[in-house]
Amino acid sequence: MGAAVFFGCAGIAFGPALALVLLTVAAEPLRVIVLVAGAFFWLVSLLLASLIWFVSVHLSDREDAKLQYGLLVFGAAVSVLLQEVFRFAYFKLLKKADEGLATISEDGRSPISLRQMAYVSGLSFGIISGVFSVINILADSIGPGIVGIHGDSPYYFITSAFLTMALVLLHTFWGVIFFDACEKRRYWCLGLVVASHLLTSGLTFLNPWYEASLVPIFIITLCTGLWAFVTAGGSFHNVLKCLSCKQEDDSRVMMYSALQVPFED
Repeated sequence: MGAAVFFGCAGIAFGPALALVLLTVAAEPLRVIVLVAGAFFWLVSLLLASLIWFVSVHLSDREDAKLQYGLLVFGAAVSVLLQEVFRFAYFKLLKKADEGLATISEDGRSPISLRQMAYVSGLSFGIISGVFSVINILADSIGPGIVGIHGDSPYYFITSAFLTMALVLLHTFWGVIFFDACEKRRYWCLGLVVASHLLTSGLTFLNPWYEASLVPIFIITLCTGLWAFVTAGGSFHNVLKCLSCKQEDDSRVMMYSALQVPFED
């Protein structure tokens, strides 16, 4: 039973991310490099947030439960803000790298577009964030023990898996929107990305009241995904064309010259 819960929850949490990596990233070396470097940037932000929370806890009264809970909320907010700061730093780094690749290429164009780097960097942030948020839960799911035997919710593991999946997708969408907003200097978009990230993290504090956290987070995921789709240049017509699996007829007319090269004897 424990193995089934482990593999089932791991598949829910990382199945979409694994499919995206295999289909869109693994075959391109530059995208793999962007993926790994993005995970490193997220880890640095986590390290700094952990240090701030660790110091604040040790300088406070550990016997005050309300204060410790407030410091936990504070630590989550600081972590979100640091993640977005390092996302911006990663954007600046990739922007410089994109200009350098365009300079050394033969045709003067970078082999990877900024939108592709935005997508891959967001995916890397999401994967590493999901790993750190659910790895201990997956380890506990193997057993021994039964969730809910003392009156707790029996949906703890599967809810955590769905929350992790939503978080991975959200980071991917945030990456696309964030990079586009930085490129076009749309500061209100940056504000909405940070605000939605803070809101999503704040909703997790409503657990174990899962109805109040899981449903709004998936609504945010759906709305953010549509926003990222439009930002990346998607349209309803493109979706219909993709689902129909039909190729458009080539309407171009090829003109041939009336002059012909004479045949050789």
